[in-house]
Amino acid sequence: MAPAASASDRATRRGAVGLGVVLVAQLMLVLDATVVNVALPHIQTDLGFTPAGLSWVLNAYTLAFGGLLLLGGRLGDVLGRLRAFEIGLAVFTVASLLGGLATSPAWLIAARTLQGVGAALAAPSVLALVTTSAPNEAARNRGLALFTAVSSAGASIGLLLGGALTDFVSWHWTLFVNVPIGAVVLVLARRFVTETPRVRGRFDVVGAVTATLGSVAVVHGFISAADRGWSAPLTLASFALGATLLAVFVRTESRVPAPLLPLALVRDRTRGGALVLMALVVGAQFSTFFLVTQYLQLVLGFSPVATGAAFLPLSLAIFATSRVSARLVAKVGPRPMLLVGTLGLTASFVWLSSITTTSTYAGHLLGALVLNGVSAALVFMPVTVVVLGGVDRAQAGTVSGLLQTAQQLGGAVGLAAIVSVYASKAVPGQFVPGVEPAFLTSASFTLVTLLVAALVAAAPPGAGRHGAGADARDGHRRGRLT
Repeated sequence: MAPAASASDRATRRGAVGLGVVLVAQLMLVLDATVVNVALPHIQTDLGFTPAGLSWVLNAYTLAFGGLLLLGGRLGDVLGRLRAFEIGLAVFTVASLLGGLATSPAWLIAARTLQGVGAALAAPSVLALVTTSAPNEAARNRGLALFTAVSSAGASIGLLLGGALTDFVSWHWTLFVNVPIGAVVLVLARRFVTETPRVRGRFDVVGAVTATLGSVAVVHGFISAADRGWSAPLTLASFALGATLLAVFVRTESRVPAPLLPLALVRDRTRGGALVLMALVVGAQFSTFFLVTQYLQLVLGFSPVATGAAFLPLSLAIFATSRVSARLVAKVGPRPMLLVGTLGLTASFVWLSSITTTSTYAGHLLGALVLNGVSAALVFMPVTVVVLGGVDRAQAGTVSGLLQTAQQLGGAVGLAAIVSVYASKAVPGQFVPGVEPAFLTSASFTLVTLLVAALVAAAPPGAGRHGAGADARDGHRRGRLT
């Protein structure tokens, strides 16, 4: 009996180490969406970004991540989750090194794009590997709980880590820090993580390329509008190209045998409305990080470390509210929470639009950030319930990936639009003049989401109170909205 027990202990230890390795990678991928936020003023000064062009430091990552996420999930099915994870993480690690060495805006944007490609390949495999690394059901449940905690904490850790690295070393280290972590994970993954079975299938490459390039063209149109004007030939050409590519994407998805996006999933009025709602909310939320980060440093004189800490109330508000949101969904259903959450978000953006050069953090920003965090958490869980409600288990992974794609692409396009409004009202050498119209644009986004919530984002058919709670818990396990 001793050898058997010893083998069981070794399997348990191997599974625990494998789980830890995968979760470290998940943390790295999540925090990389925010770790450079605090460094943006230093990056702009060092590399000479324009106010609108600076948004590409964030958008290059999110566009590549979101645009290729569904393809990354498909690659994991066909190649094996561990192999796809390793390829994606290797690309991400090399791109982080190149980004840290950047000496020009184009260089940094290219590296951030490559990071997004790597993240899109690695991220869809993380959750599958969390479950397969567990030796038993209890360990699997603990792994899923840890996955949720890591994903929830990633944004806050990114802001704090980015502030510390920028303050005490250099903004370059917000990217360099990924290199040793990625290298260690790659070495340990093959030893402690078990590969998943492969599934025969085909790749919708045309769909992935047209979706990604179409989104990039639309975002470029907004940035070009800020720098050159809305009637400039390049601006109009970017929007026209984006619309054409996205139309080709929709046509492709209706014809190929193995589409990245089964259109039947988004033809459902309720699910489609919830996805639009999520895209708009995340797009509006990106403005909070982008604009408030710069306001704290350029106007209030906060250090990068203090700036990261200044966002903790928002992150803690999201975390605390998320602890009770599943129970709230079960009691009242998704729609009331969506209405209250989107209304609260609108109020927070109107509040933030009133900041001036004489505003203070405690008097003018703290309350707005807490309201924003609570309201966002009231939106995230119900959207998960609505989007995943009534989905066959065979399509659950696809729909979960679609929800993440809506977040990433919605965030990129929303930020581009809001930054375009900010830049059109900006005064050289002054940060505040463009803030009011930018945050009011964010408020208009969330007002539209309020209308969407009222009209279409009802509870899924057949999902009563018990079903809503079950879907909420199931959606929470599948992956935290970040």
